[in-house]
Parts: sequence; structure tokens; C-alpha cells
Amino acid sequence: MAFLGGSFRHLFSQIFFRRLCESRGGNVATIFALTLPVVVGGAGLGVETSYWYYSSLKLQAIADAAAYAGALEKIQGSNTAAITVAATSSATSNGLGSGTIVVNTPPTSGPNTAKKAVEVILNQNLDRMFTSIFTQTKVPERARAVALITNASKACVLALNPSASQAALFSGSTNVKLKGCSVMSDSTASDAIKVQGSASLTTDCLITVGGVSLNNPVTTTCNAPITQALPVSDPFASLPVPAATNPCRNINGNKTAQTIQPGTYCSGMNLNGNVTLDPGVYVLQGNLKINAGAVITCTAPCTDGVTIYMAGSSTVSMNGNATVTLSAPTSGTYSGVLFYGDRTGAAAQSTFNGTATSLLTGAIYFPRQQVNYLGNFSGLDGCTQVVADTIQWSGNATINQDCSKHGGADIPAAPSVAIVE
Repeated sequence: MAFLGGSFRHLFSQIFFRRLCESRGGNVATIFALTLPVVVGGAGLGVETSYWYYSSLKLQAIADAAAYAGALEKIQGSNTAAITVAATSSATSNGLGSGTIVVNTPPTSGPNTAKKAVEVILNQNLDRMFTSIFTQTKVPERARAVALITNASKACVLALNPSASQAALFSGSTNVKLKGCSVMSDSTASDAIKVQGSASLTTDCLITVGGVSLNNPVTTTCNAPITQALPVSDPFASLPVPAATNPCRNINGNKTAQTIQPGTYCSGMNLNGNVTLDPGVYVLQGNLKINAGAVITCTAPCTDGVTIYMAGSSTVSMNGNATVTLSAPTSGTYSGVLFYGDRTGAAAQSTFNGTATSLLTGAIYFPRQQVNYLGNFSGLDGCTQVVADTIQWSGNATINQDCSKHGGADIPAAPSVAIVE
């Protein structure tokens, strides 16, 4: 019996320990099954967090590039729709995918809402991978960038032609002094700005999209000409075209003295003797010719000023022996603009000449014509701005940048773009 008792106890011990081990194995399997999602989810969270961080950096880079592209488009004078297209195209090509883009100019928030800037806001939703075992909601990401446009200088001579050789030419014995402003050319030509002959030029800087050709030294405030610069937009691109009125007005060529009124002159103007222009807008559907000995003035004191619009390809021709004293309006739609050439006209040339006592105060704007500036004069307080397709300067003048008290606005030159937010 003792033997049987010992055998029984030995058998019981073996069964007990075997059951115990089987129980522990089952528990481990159960625990492992329960904790596996946590382990996988934790590891997945680490992987996905890195992915989300990388994705957010990429989205920010896309926003920066899109804002920059939009600002470059804005420099060209494009409207909001074109700026939006440029920014959107940049974002798409850089991998925005199904994300959304909002473009604001100027920005709607932040410190640059009142500045010349482009704001881009991007949003996208990322699919989950490992963490999808906890939730199916997508991961939202947002990026915002603001590109600010600043102007390194201001221009009082601006040639708009994008490719012409010698777009801004100073020649002969001209002596031009530009105070507080620069000569700017949008041309990509290697000699976009040229100084030749015995011409003397003093200016803040020479700035061009292309290059310069200097046959003699130019006195500048900047250390050297700025070449390969960004082009500037037409500063008067948004100026509306004045409407023609009926009936047509005419000049009485037999009078030695007369006062004329604003309106539409269907045959242009051929001016002799003493002619006084009342304040307002003159629409000329023909050439303006100011003959030798003519004395042309505004109605005193000329503070309201005149704007002369040259429709089509109509041109201006001033004789060097004429005395012309005209000022632009100091307020209203055409504030600061003295001569305005048609943007749709064919290529032509207008010539501004006059005596040393002549004064042309305001902007001379001919986006489709070459302006030949031969006169030895500028405007009141030196306020004269010349913006044309191309410009040839052969006269003497001292011109100041500040036309604000005469109704003029600054003309930007050498714009730069920087991501500031």
C-alpha cells in the first residue's frame, strides 16, 4: 500500500505541473493577443508621426513656392485671377495633389495686410496607416505662406519694352540729373540701358532686366548698375481710358490767342500763338503739333491741371522754340498724369522739346510709343516722370523723384520678393 501511495503521489505531481505549464502558456498567448494591437499601434504611431512631420514640412515648402510664384506674377501687374492661377500651378506641380489652396492679395491676416504681398493657405487630409486600427478619421494639415514685395528703388525714367536694344538711351551732349530716383528698363537686351556720346547722367542707379552699355562713366549712388533684375509692371496699367465726347471740338488756327476747353478733338490739335488750356481731360483723335514760337499754358494757376490723351497712334510733336508750361491734375482719376498714350496704338514716336523756361509737370506715359525727350526742361520742383515703350533722351534736365505734392505716385523699380510669414 505504501508503494501504491508513493506512486500515486508521483503521478499526481506530474499531472499538476503539466497542467500548470499548459495554463501559463495559454495565459501568455492570451496576453500576447490582447497586447499585440497596442504594440503595433504604438510602433505605427511612431512611424506615422515621422511621416506626418515630413508631410507638414513638404506642405509648407509647397506653400512658400506658391506664394513666391504668385508674387512674381503680381510684379508683372497681373490681376488677382492671374496671380491665383500662378500660385495654384506652382502648388500643383510641386505635389499638392488633392489638397486645397486659397490665395489672397493682400493677405487677410497677419502684419502684412496693408502691404504689397501674396498669401497662400494650403489644406490637405492624410490617410492613416497603422493608427487606422484606432480611428478612421483623416489627419488634417495646414500650411500658410506670405510673400512680400519690396521695392529697392524708385524710377522716374522707365522703359517698358521687354526686349528692345537701347530701350533707355542717353546720347549727344545731354546732361540729366535724376535726384532720388533711378533709370529702369524692363528689356532683356544686353544694352537695355545705354549712355553714349558725351552724355552726362547722374542718378541713384541704373536698373535693368538685361544689361547696360556705358561709353562713359555714370554718376550713381549705388555701387554698380543692377542687372538681371526682376521686371516691373506698368505703373499706369490700371488707368482707365477716357471716353470720347460729342460733338468734336476744333482749334481755330487763325487766332493769335485763344482759350480751349476739355473734350474730344477729332482732328487733333495744331497749335500756334498763345493758347491756354482750361483744366480737364483732352481726348485727341489725331496728332498734337506745337509749332515754333507758340506759348502753351494752363489756365492760371494751373493747380487743377490737364490730362491729354492721345488716342490710337496719335503723336506729340513739340518744336524746340515753343514754350510749353503744363501741369497734370493733382487729384482725381488722372492725378499726376499729364500725357497718356493709347495702349492699343501701333508703334510710333512722340517728341517733347521746348525752351529752357518750359515746364512739363507730371507723368509722360506712352506704353506703345518711343518718347524722344529733347527739351532742356523738367517740371515744377523737378517733377517729371517718363514711362514709355522706349525712351531716347537728348536734352538737359534736372528731375526729382518726389511728385507727391503734384498728384504723382511713386514708380517702383528693382522689386524683390521674400517669404516673410
